[in-house]
Amino acid sequence: MKKIDIKGAVVDDDTAAFYNFFGIANVSPSAVSAVLNNGDVGEDVEVNIASNGGDVFAASEIFTMLKSSSTNVTVNIQGLAASAASVIAMAGDTIKISPTAQIMIHQASVMAGGNKDDLTHEAAVLDSIDQSIASAYEQKTGMSQDDLLNMMAQETWLTATEAVDKGFADEIMFVADNEPAFANDLSSVVPKSAVNKLMNLINKSEKTSKLEVKNTTNSQLTSDLKQSKVAILLGKTKETN
Repeated sequence: MKKIDIKGAVVDDDTAAFYNFFGIANVSPSAVSAVLNNGDVGEDVEVNIASNGGDVFAASEIFTMLKSSSTNVTVNIQGLAASAASVIAMAGDTIKISPTAQIMIHQASVMAGGNKDDLTHEAAVLDSIDQSIASAYEQKTGMSQDDLLNMMAQETWLTATEAVDKGFADEIMFVADNEPAFANDLSSVVPKSAVNKLMNLINKSEKTSKLEVKNTTNSQLTSDLKQSKVAILLGKTKETN
């Protein structure tokens, strides 16, 4: 399985060279591409995320590479998947989130200067970027873009449970098998603990039955052998047809 770590800042390839020179954690499109192109074709991909985000276009490029991959992509949100990192997370065929992790979504931002026309232009650009980001969330969650844009405007932080409830993640990691089962049904569901207890009783019963049959067979053979010995001593033999 190919493993990709989305740790540190999400940056473009040129900026990655700067970060790498100073030993600062980062992830770039070229780094992700190198992992995807290495190894066997068709090998599954595991993406581990703990990042505050970064460059939205670099994130978009990584999202697209993962999404267009012909293999199965599993995303594990280990810590925080914020901003641009949350966009990358949406590329997973299966998205798992740690019970202690969170997803944060918000509006794009930029450091800008200039006259009012320049700033108006930048505002329009940011608006289009927000819509593009919301599209990634929309594809995964099935929520309307208006609702998602509203969540982004409020800078929404999602716990693991909230992320699963809203469709940003598929499951919470490390959930034990004996957790209560939730079903979309009017009929009651037998608790997992009761099922396990019954199966244990059945297994014990089967083992006991086999042992009893074996002991009975051995006892019968011993009895027959004793009778044969007595018959020989008394000079008796069994008639055969």
